[in-house]
Amino acid sequence: MAVTNAGPPALQARPKLVAPLWHTLGLLLLLLIISLGGYRMQSWSPVGESGKQHAGNVLLYLSVIVSEWALFYYVWRGGLRQGATPLRQLIGGRWSNRKDVLLDIAVAAGFWIIWTGVAIFMNFVVGPSEAKSLGFLNPRGVVEITLWVIMSLTAGFCEELVFRGYLQAQFLALTGHAAFAVPAQAVVFGISHIYQGIRKVIVITVLGILFGLLAQWRKSLRPGMISHAWSDILNVIPIRFP
Repeated sequence: MAVTNAGPPALQARPKLVAPLWHTLGLLLLLLIISLGGYRMQSWSPVGESGKQHAGNVLLYLSVIVSEWALFYYVWRGGLRQGATPLRQLIGGRWSNRKDVLLDIAVAAGFWIIWTGVAIFMNFVVGPSEAKSLGFLNPRGVVEITLWVIMSLTAGFCEELVFRGYLQAQFLALTGHAAFAVPAQAVVFGISHIYQGIRKVIVITVLGILFGLLAQWRKSLRPGMISHAWSDILNVIPIRFP
């Protein structure tokens, strides 16, 4: 009988790391710093939602946009290039014609309905957040609404790339098991929103698992990016003008 050096199928199929391990540890540290910084944001909250605080929302929105793209740059320039992982490969999917685009939009819309239902259910189960209300951050006026949309589109792209793209692929490469990779990235995703309170972290972690399952199923981040951005944009409906 011939003897081969072939290992178990699961090990043979395990993908390579998308970036060096030190880079991933650095990313986790950055996410922790940003999360802790969110606590400071809570100290800006006024007693009422109609006070002067909205004067600072423009600067806050811009800082969030910059930080999101800084995370993207860290992942792309510092990690993917050193791991020889093309950005297009990490995003996955392909839009070669209008049918491909419409299919991803349809999947994103269907997922958004499921996502919304689960979010409502989870918020009912865990109850209201114990953290200070962040309602004052809701946009008011044309400038703030415009920046909110830009910020939502940025979050949809950058956060899906960082969590469901980079981290999920990295955890999958480390363990060879999607059953670990999907929840692991979701836990990091939830903890990165710790400034919203522990109860919200639980809800966001569950939603992160859903986004991870979508990315794993579609082998693409595109539907998740669309649904994520759309959800953030609609998160403050109805939008109130002064």
